[in-house]
Amino acid sequence: MIEENLLIILVVLPFLAAIAAMTLSINARNAEAWMGGLTMLTMLGILFSLRPFVQDGGSIQITVFWVDAISLNLRFVLDGFSWLFMVLVSGIGFLVVLYARYYMSPDDPVPRFYGAMMAFTGSMAGVLLSGNMIMLVVFWELTSFTSFLLISYWNQKPEARDGARTALIVTATGGLCLLGGVLILGHIAGGFDFETVFAAADRIRAHSLYVPALVLVLLGAFTKSAQFPFHFWLPSAMAAPTPVSAYLHSATMVKAGVYLLVRFFPVLGGTDQWFALVVGVGITTLLVGSVVALFRHDLKGLLAYSTISHLGLITTLVGIGSPLAIIAAIFHIVNHAVFKASLFMVAGIIDHETGTRDMRRLSGLRKWLPVTTVLAIIASAAMAGVPLLNGFLSKEMFFDVAAAWNNGSPLDNALPYLATIAGAFSVAYSLRFVVTVFFGPPSRDLPIPKPHEPPALMRRPVEVLAVLCLAVGIMPMTVLGGPLRNASVAVLGGQMPDYFSVKIWHGFNTPLMMSAAAIVAGCAIYLLGRKRIDTGPEGPPLIRRLNAKAMFDKVQGALSGDLSEKITRLAGTSRLQPQLRALVMAAVWSGILVLPGTVWWAGVPDFGLQELLFALLWAVGATCAIGAAVLAKYHRFVALVMMGGAGLVACVSFVWLSAPDLAVTQLLVEIVTTVLLLLGLRWLPQRRAEIAGDKAPRAKLRRGVDLMIAIISGGGIAAMAYAVMMMPPGLNVGDWFLRNAYSEGGGTNVVNVILVDFRAFDTFGEITVLSVVGLTVFALLRRFRPAPESAETPSPQKGGTSHSLDSYMFVVSIIMNWLLAAAVVLGAYLFFRGHDLPGGGFAAGVTVAIGLMLQYIATNVRWVDARLTVLPVRWIAVGLLIALATGLGSWLFGYPFLTTHAQYVHVPLIGNVPAATALLFDIGVFAVVLGSVVLMLVAIAHQSLRVERKRPRRDPAETAEGEA
Repeated sequence: MIEENLLIILVVLPFLAAIAAMTLSINARNAEAWMGGLTMLTMLGILFSLRPFVQDGGSIQITVFWVDAISLNLRFVLDGFSWLFMVLVSGIGFLVVLYARYYMSPDDPVPRFYGAMMAFTGSMAGVLLSGNMIMLVVFWELTSFTSFLLISYWNQKPEARDGARTALIVTATGGLCLLGGVLILGHIAGGFDFETVFAAADRIRAHSLYVPALVLVLLGAFTKSAQFPFHFWLPSAMAAPTPVSAYLHSATMVKAGVYLLVRFFPVLGGTDQWFALVVGVGITTLLVGSVVALFRHDLKGLLAYSTISHLGLITTLVGIGSPLAIIAAIFHIVNHAVFKASLFMVAGIIDHETGTRDMRRLSGLRKWLPVTTVLAIIASAAMAGVPLLNGFLSKEMFFDVAAAWNNGSPLDNALPYLATIAGAFSVAYSLRFVVTVFFGPPSRDLPIPKPHEPPALMRRPVEVLAVLCLAVGIMPMTVLGGPLRNASVAVLGGQMPDYFSVKIWHGFNTPLMMSAAAIVAGCAIYLLGRKRIDTGPEGPPLIRRLNAKAMFDKVQGALSGDLSEKITRLAGTSRLQPQLRALVMAAVWSGILVLPGTVWWAGVPDFGLQELLFALLWAVGATCAIGAAVLAKYHRFVALVMMGGAGLVACVSFVWLSAPDLAVTQLLVEIVTTVLLLLGLRWLPQRRAEIAGDKAPRAKLRRGVDLMIAIISGGGIAAMAYAVMMMPPGLNVGDWFLRNAYSEGGGTNVVNVILVDFRAFDTFGEITVLSVVGLTVFALLRRFRPAPESAETPSPQKGGTSHSLDSYMFVVSIIMNWLLAAAVVLGAYLFFRGHDLPGGGFAAGVTVAIGLMLQYIATNVRWVDARLTVLPVRWIAVGLLIALATGLGSWLFGYPFLTTHAQYVHVPLIGNVPAATALLFDIGVFAVVLGSVVLMLVAIAHQSLRVERKRPRRDPAETAEGEA
């Protein structure tokens, strides 16, 4: 059980660290680095403690049940393959955190950096540990979003914004394709858990929907791993800070695509379609990336295209799909992450110490950076595949697979030659990286004239990675043999060879000859074409003309330019009324579609005096509602009063129908919304006289259509409500809640038990939406400026010297001030009785908000702001965290999310007191409601401060008195 809960911690811990990072001070660089580093080390510690459980095909699994009927559960699985990947994520993540502490400038907002980085780590952990395909797609898209935040970190730079936007569009679109493929696979297999899908592998490959599912899944993988023709987003993403590149673009995000290919290989691999698509795209990406990398002048640009090339190598291996190819692919994933992360860090050191990454300006840095030069040579040699380094071993395995592969396709004979050519270019650009930057005469054209070695701790991560390159290259089975075997067994299962070994020396064989040829040819390519490469344009002529990024920009410009405007004119409108009309008609049409075959209980009730009085009551409510709709255009205040009348009728109806809890909530909401709307009306421009066009036939026709839509919609809802209320006993879902509220939820107030227990997840979503609404209203009103005529002092206030209520209604303002204490007491009363009697967290939050609202009305804004201890945004955040923590707490005891527990607690002198964990959830609801309402109130109230700043000061003494 402990091991299973540790899987949840591996996913949740980085997200908690992200929240903590965002709360720290903008100058807390050390605290942020400590927190990020400890998070990564904790994850590493957990992973190594779980290693015995994932050996020889073992795994750890935990399922948090959610919607089990459709196999949609939060399921985490750790096996040898995901274990090895998680070690990469957390291990290199720790080194990147340490490196970033010294790379990032003191002027950079580090909370945003570390917060986004921790959130990305959690998203990546979710991808690797997901045992359910739907949840994998959710975390997959989270990696796209969090990487967008990291790539656009320096958002003051246009290239950072453009690179982040391009990466998000490409990878998120691929994620949508992946979702489509996953839905098809789940449909064929009969479930979305990986175990179910793996068990149905033969049925999936034989199904008619196999090819669409394959293409959609491959699009998700290819876009994430920057495979041709989607490779263009990765070089654009180099505008990110170098620690981001070292983490995302070497060990994590871009590896997610090849991880997906390896993970889905047992289900989708082994077919001609798989081989043609995966190997074809992989070998094209390998060649294009290696050739373009040689001609790039920006250090990170060169490393970006070399990353694309190596990802193509891994993709090609997975496409070939033999057991040795899968083992080689997993091995090269690890090797590439190690040497490429170190090279990105070296590029960051060069940029940090010289002020430039332009290789045309860099030369002779070995004089100033001798240690960094050695580290760069080791990492570059590993990238080139030089013997005694890790890159040589996995690249030689690739050559072995390429030389031995034969399945009767046109690529069989060409594959060894294409692999050798790509290897030669890999040697060439690795050689260029070292020779151009570190050798030759010292450069005299550097922004920082005399660079020096970086701080020792900034260089330590590169040193650790360089040592790993040497250790794996010299002692591969000692350092990586066990984890590599466990990962391969997890993927291959029964296809795993009984014995495999990674050796430095296999004798004089074909792969060794291919490696030697690649090294010699690579050196020749660079030495013979050095002058043209170092001074020429970035890329061969053909590839420059086939610029995928330029093509993407043209397509994006077309879609967001004239074409989008035409589509908007045809299918959309900027006016609110047509949009609402379309939404309502969609709902009406949906209702009409389900009418055939629907069973209606539409009996005729007895009609007596009570029913007659109730009908008269609703006639009043209907009159108020219709009057509000008719008068809203020209008489806002009257329309608001009539809306309040309709709300009061609804409140009385709840009392009539024995629903006091709903009546209390309705009354409180009516008070809040009416007052907020009244305060808002204060700042709107005056209504003008009716324009001439309103009486035109077209306007009359539009209003007639709207009237018919309203009658159909309202009549349909009324009929539906009537049919539900006339259902026979036992068929109504409300009967079930009435029977089980106390036994299952521990409360006699059925409405509150539904909100905080049976449908608590819905309530959690609703308070989240309420939080978003409050923040949105606040953000919109910050930019709102009142109409000129609204800036005038209202006539009732013109006789006083102050704009507050106490200047002309002193007694009323004093009573309003006193009512705050009463509102707090009433709120507490409603809160603590809510589980058994009418009340609850929502009603309590609205009640206390009304008390604060009265303070704004009774006094001026500055007086209240100076004394306001309810900080709305913090209340919202704390409320959401409490509600979330309550839901997560149930997991610790093995229950589904937001499961509540109720029992009686004996209190001395009082006796048994009912207690339920739902009380904690209700505290979160209370805090969110109070914070959201007060935030909207503050946004409206602060309009008076803006008007005060605009109004000319006629008398300084009078102004000072008014502000006091």
